[in-house]
Amino acid sequence: MSQLTKRQRKIQELIDKTREYTVEEAVSIIKKMPKVKFDETIELYFNLNVDPKQTDQLVRGTVVLPHGTGRKMRILALVRGEDVKKAKEAGATYAGSDEFIERINSGWLDFDAVVATPEMMKDIGKLGRILGPRGLMPNPKAGTVTKEIDKAINELKRGKVEFKSQKDGNIYMTCGKVSFDEKAIKENIQAVIEAVKKAKPSAVKGTFIKSIYLSTTMGGALKIKR
Repeated sequence: MSQLTKRQRKIQELIDKTREYTVEEAVSIIKKMPKVKFDETIELYFNLNVDPKQTDQLVRGTVVLPHGTGRKMRILALVRGEDVKKAKEAGATYAGSDEFIERINSGWLDFDAVVATPEMMKDIGKLGRILGPRGLMPNPKAGTVTKEIDKAINELKRGKVEFKSQKDGNIYMTCGKVSFDEKAIKENIQAVIEAVKKAKPSAVKGTFIKSIYLSTTMGGALKIKR
């Protein structure tokens, strides 16, 4: 058996795996964990009481993180005509149509989010096999297929993120960076938890969220009080 590093031992000393923490307590512990050479991402894991095989129990929604994700979003706007100028003025990293569709088909994926106007979807549909598995396919329910392309871009820049239950029925999502101050981390976490609670499908009866865990890229997991 391999021995624990000094950093791993310190993390184990900070976390009591037998108890549940308030958000405030968990954030305080995360800030005390030994630092690494990069700004770690803070992640939330929701263990849900849903049957992923039932389409009426799919959990999906969006939330605008009050303090953003901590990274600069590279936004691709798939648009034509006047919307190209509108998208660029709103802050899209890339804006256009056929040339970007061809680049994606050739393996180009240097972007973090995609928005599109409704009329573009007939051309974008063929990209589903590439964008879908990566969570990048524009979707009206997520607000990324819209005629108000500038509004969609501004929301993404402000920290809007989409969440969706995975094949195992659970949700995994980021909610900021360790470098954020404790108040900002706490408010981001609370916004995510409230958004997931509101996304409870009507087909799910009884307990919806079985457990919530908070962790960092290189840190241990803390169980959060629901």
